[in-house]
Amino acid sequence: EVQLVESGGGLVQPGESLRLSCEASGFTFSRYTMTWVRQAPGKELEYVSSISNDGSSAGYADSVKGRFTISRDNAKNTCYLQLNGLKSEDTAIYYCTTVGSRGQGTQVTVSS
Repeated sequence: EVQLVESGGGLVQPGESLRLSCEASGFTFSRYTMTWVRQAPGKELEYVSSISNDGSSAGYADSVKGRFTISRDNAKNTCYLQLNGLKSEDTAIYYCTTVGSRGQGTQVTVSS
């Protein structure tokens, strides 16, 4: 059974940083692209970033490019999302996804 467990969210002020983690189990982690998506209150799910199975390539939504960095550690079956320069519009539940599954999400709230 595929399991994805996100953590690292919280309440921060604009300009601050967070590091999200996604611990994966139940599949061969190193074979799959990992993707982060988010859902803001009252809005649809939005693509944030993805990273190839070996970590050699990554992509970002324009809204987060230059502020967020995705990475992975295949030895730990974990994917990360470093969130820098947070803005109020980054407030959302962040989910990691792969192989048709999604975790329970972690809440990020950016507010002064």
